[in-house]
Amino acid sequence: MADEVIDRLENMKLTTEEEEVIVVSDAERKDEIESCEQSLIGKFLTCKPFNKRAAFNTIKKAWGLHDGVQIIEVGPNLFPFKFHTEFELERVLKGGPWSFDNQALLLRRWQKGMTAKNVKFETVSLWVQIWGAPFDMVSPKVATEVGKRLGAVVEVERKQKQEQQNLFMRVKVALPLSKPIRRGGFIAGSEGGRTWVTYRYERLPMFCHYCGLLGHDVRHCAGFFAASKKGGEVDCQYGEWLKSMGARSWSPPKGGHGRSTYRAEAAEEVPYRDSKQQTKAAVKGDGSADKNGNDLSNDEGGEISVTGPDSQGVNACMIKGDITVTELLASTGMKINSVGPGNSVGPGGAEVREVLNFSGEQEVANSQNGPGKPRPT
Repeated sequence: MADEVIDRLENMKLTTEEEEVIVVSDAERKDEIESCEQSLIGKFLTCKPFNKRAAFNTIKKAWGLHDGVQIIEVGPNLFPFKFHTEFELERVLKGGPWSFDNQALLLRRWQKGMTAKNVKFETVSLWVQIWGAPFDMVSPKVATEVGKRLGAVVEVERKQKQEQQNLFMRVKVALPLSKPIRRGGFIAGSEGGRTWVTYRYERLPMFCHYCGLLGHDVRHCAGFFAASKKGGEVDCQYGEWLKSMGARSWSPPKGGHGRSTYRAEAAEEVPYRDSKQQTKAAVKGDGSADKNGNDLSNDEGGEISVTGPDSQGVNACMIKGDITVTELLASTGMKINSVGPGNSVGPGGAEVREVLNFSGEQEVANSQNGPGKPRPT
């Protein structure tokens, strides 16, 4: 209905009086400007409906602001958050990413001239762990250079010198929503030689295991639907292995270096939990968390419960007992392949690799039917 009204307005022929511009002075909107200056505009990055009341109650608890924030809806899935103080606003903005029911809450500061029609959300800020770099490249400066290739660098973790060598670097990046998340990349020093580093994302919200984009899963992916219509196997080059196990986990990434949803070894080793074993949907921030890193402060759990970590494609089936994915797919006649890391393929089947060169140069190598990327260390 709203779209129809907008279309009609755009096609209307205005009269001379209607074309006159009504100028509003700053004095007439002084109070409103002061109110909006302490506001964030929010939107949930999702492809499915959600319980707004439960979302708002859970968010307020996670932020510790039961009465310190006002939330209203000004458009479809568009919410201004008005704070009482600038301190509370900055604390929320820097404490993200926040998510409800594994759906990211996108936030940006209010700006003059914003309307429900023209506000845009183009990035989401996430902490990225960089694993596998040579010991002499584990530094905040290198993390910054790597982060620049992923998006706009928001913050870099700067640790003081320690006796124990850090196993990974951390950088917070504003990732573009229009591009798939990266699984890793090559870095190289001035002496030459490339090293593959893997990326792990902290508090990674819902994303597609087929196309790698944030905001939807394979069940809502047009690309996956088109590929499945062709018959045969559908390769999912992304998976749950891209999620870090914690903001300060010192265990190297395990498993899942290529296709995720259909990996045979993961299916054989990890049986599915009973479908009744559900956890409450959580808003993830810097607050208290359970062993999985989820804030469980939610009093509307009955309407927003979620299942275990793997929730896409065939793995989304609700299975009772300890049946494995291998047994499930075998019963459907589907095949399971175990492969290494996915490759980026350019025109003509040529594999395209980008190398982050710390001598100040950037190298792009093309190889026709060359070997796959090495497994991350």
